Amino acid sequence: MPAASPSRLSFRPSVTRSSRVSASLHDVRPRIEDLLRPASAKAKAASMTDQVSTLLMFGATGDLARRMLWPSLYGLHHDKLLDATLRLVGTARSELDTAAFRDQVVDALKEHLPAEFYDEATARAFVQRIDYLAMDATDPAAADKLGALARDYPGKIAVFLSTAPSLFKQTIERLVAAGLSGEGVRLALEKPLGTSLASSNEINDAVAAAFPESHIFRIDHYLGKETVQNLLALRFANAIFEPLWNARTIDHVQITIAETIGLEGRADYYDGTGALRDMVQNHMLQLLALVAMEPPASFNADAVRNEKVKILQSLRPIAQDRVESDLVIGQYVEGEIGGQRAASYVSELGGPSMTETFIAMKVNIDNWRWAGVPFYLRTGKRLSSRRTEIVIQFKKVPHSMFEAGGAHATSNRLIISIQPEEDITLELMAKVPGLDFGGMRLREVELGIGRADAFADVRRRIAYERLLLDLIDGNSLLFVRRDEVEAQWRWIDALRVSLAASGIRPQPYAAGSWGPPAAKALVGRHGVDWND
Repeated sequence: MPAASPSRLSFRPSVTRSSRVSASLHDVRPRIEDLLRPASAKAKAASMTDQVSTLLMFGATGDLARRMLWPSLYGLHHDKLLDATLRLVGTARSELDTAAFRDQVVDALKEHLPAEFYDEATARAFVQRIDYLAMDATDPAAADKLGALARDYPGKIAVFLSTAPSLFKQTIERLVAAGLSGEGVRLALEKPLGTSLASSNEINDAVAAAFPESHIFRIDHYLGKETVQNLLALRFANAIFEPLWNARTIDHVQITIAETIGLEGRADYYDGTGALRDMVQNHMLQLLALVAMEPPASFNADAVRNEKVKILQSLRPIAQDRVESDLVIGQYVEGEIGGQRAASYVSELGGPSMTETFIAMKVNIDNWRWAGVPFYLRTGKRLSSRRTEIVIQFKKVPHSMFEAGGAHATSNRLIISIQPEEDITLELMAKVPGLDFGGMRLREVELGIGRADAFADVRRRIAYERLLLDLIDGNSLLFVRRDEVEAQWRWIDALRVSLAASGIRPQPYAAGSWGPPAAKALVGRHGVDWND
């Protein structure tokens, strides 16, 4: 594969912080997908030999399958990334025949794919790959149906469990009874993997009894997002950043995952989980680990995940006496989002609750690279806008020679936007053009790699496309290893104990705001502002 050309960034003043300077990259074709593929034709050919011949999808009629999984597989089929012989088998309780199920999949594709990407002929050709098996995993007779499936679909099989975690153990028992376990089968698990370290271990123990760790693919769909993967390229494929990526030059890091939606039909699950376990335990800690980890020795699954585990094990516990100063929890009340009234959490739930729908916290990593650098995390529902981003705030220059002339130099920031837009922006100081008397005027300008500009010729993919393709190929780099899950839960469990002992209660915040005022005070006492 020819080496990608370096990106060339345009540089010109911006009038406002929010404006973006487009990158001049239209003649360049680097893609993060190329970084994730083997480096040589020989390695690629070797990887093809490890592809499965059948993908078995449990929960095939569910919401996740309709919104994400079938559209993702359609995308892979459309781009000819699936072997022509790969079979897809959907299974669920619904009593359907294969023809009726294929029609349901086509309807889901029409509903959830962009109109310009959906093609009727391609969709009809795609669903010819699909067979359907009506089955109740809680019924012991399901083992017989799965055994027949194993005989009808010889070769390597990958199993994707898109079901309630309460069904994992029974489903695995049926797979084992049918001979669909061990070295010849891969198993993908959707979150949540438990609600605590103990419950997570119960699930993982059941899985480990039937599958080797190398064949277990625990999904955190944020790791399939292009810009999250691009964080690896940004850090480890560019020599300019690594010397600066430490406590000597970075003041603090902000990670925000903001949602505008409320319960969206997930009341039973969410009220028993809350923001801490729904978002921080998995997505936010994974993003933190990717930002903070040491450079891996090589680009393979174990090397990358070894470094992430070290970070997760280095998180400083938030003790009870630090809860009030380092953490804020909230719950949304009635407000307005996008000009529409939004009901309160308790109204949506239909009763009183102490579940947090917002959390902001100050986190420290006790290692050499990050000593003294706070990581500020916040996530919540019914916030002002939908946004996922990482902000790297660099320290100010130690001495500004421009202050005497009235010019003020602000510190540099690197903003990695993950959704809804995918781009990377570096904010720098520059002289304002013109003639000045007695000094120099400075203005913040931005260097930006906006996906819409720099990679306009590359289709924006669903995160699950990357993950499903890697499951089929047997590449576990973007999946979560058991010791990562355990380190995350161990830290979260200790924090929940501190929270319960402190007695703090969720503070109200209006839907459409950026959370309780105390969240602003949390960072403000350290001279920091959230990137709102």
